[in-house]
Amino acid sequence: MTTEKKISNSTNEKMDWKKYFNYRNIVENVGFILFLSTLAIAYIYNGHYADKLSRKISKTEHSVKELEYEYKTIKSEVIYRSKATEMIKSVEPLGLKELKQPPILLNVTDSTKNQNQN
Repeated sequence: MTTEKKISNSTNEKMDWKKYFNYRNIVENVGFILFLSTLAIAYIYNGHYADKLSRKISKTEHSVKELEYEYKTIKSEVIYRSKATEMIKSVEPLGLKELKQPPILLNVTDSTKNQNQN
């Protein structure tokens, strides 16, 4: 007898879900079903948007690192080329040479200034 009750109870428990999914209950809860569908779509969209954003951030970080390496390379090259010995080597083909003596200073007196103004 107890086994018969268990079998009948288990079949009744299995049939209980059908009473929630009949036409009348579905029609009454259309608004709630649409609300849940909208939430599911928003949740999926948010996941895709987060993945897309993280890929974009990763790509931007990679680009910034490449630009940083390029900046450091160019900066070291400029520092190397601005040394006095490198400057002398680069201007030799133009016919320019390094001064061996100090530059000459010209002093202007007051009488010379007055003559130039007239």
